[in-house]
Amino acid sequence: MEYTILNNGVQMPKLGFGVYQIPVDETKEAVLNAIKIGYRLIDTAGAYKNEVQVGQAVNEAIKAGIVKREELFITTKLWVSEYNEQHAEKAINDRLQKMQLDYLDLLLLHQPYGDIYGAWRAMEKSLNAGKLRSIGVSNFDSGKIVEFAKLVSVTPQVNQLEFNPWNQRENDEEWNRKYHVQPEAWAPFAEGRLDLFHNEILQEIGNKYNKTIGQVVLRWLVQRNIVVLAKSVRESRMRENMDIFDFSLSESDMNLIKSLNRNETAFFDHHDPIQVERITGWTL
Repeated sequence: MEYTILNNGVQMPKLGFGVYQIPVDETKEAVLNAIKIGYRLIDTAGAYKNEVQVGQAVNEAIKAGIVKREELFITTKLWVSEYNEQHAEKAINDRLQKMQLDYLDLLLLHQPYGDIYGAWRAMEKSLNAGKLRSIGVSNFDSGKIVEFAKLVSVTPQVNQLEFNPWNQRENDEEWNRKYHVQPEAWAPFAEGRLDLFHNEILQEIGNKYNKTIGQVVLRWLVQRNIVVLAKSVRESRMRENMDIFDFSLSESDMNLIKSLNRNETAFFDHHDPIQVERITGWTL
């Protein structure tokens, strides 16, 4: 495993296991298997509805002696409905109780809407109290991260964004690094959109290193020093995704992948008012 150091000195694995869209009844087993295989960063969210099962797997792994708590990096997220100082403080305490954890390694604001500043004050308070080791944001574009970093007391440690070969976001990456915010990738495979897993350029690169297209994509992000989350319920795929630390892509291969950039989201635009209404539930 390779690690990055956040702006508060906390060490974070560069590769993590995400549980988005894993069914609740499969989450505990999937997380437990991931920990056994070697994943140490586990990423969930209130919106995923499987935090309880993540906590069960984490505590079972610790009890069984598979891993120590300090070796794990557990992330979850607050939803827009929990944004304001009072609601966020309650939500943080509820998360710890729900997951049966003494602290979280990282808590993120899941979306850039609503009373983000009130919620952040509660997160700073919990950080100072030792309930959180790091705090960050998700889906904050370059302009928003600049404004936010200037107006809060604690600069976010992490910004989780969509990064994949179709949406490489070099400008967002540069602005986050300017403010010492660690970029983290969700949806690195774009959920297979545009036939990613059969792309000829990625396949040719993979053939050079005897690696799969998925491994090439994950390695490409790790080499950009972007923390990346991969999801699977299949143990063979979990192992495959972990097997990216025994090779490095050449500069020419990195440039070939760069040529695939379309500068467009594979999902939805966070500036689209229709999507803002959908995510927040706010309508006239």
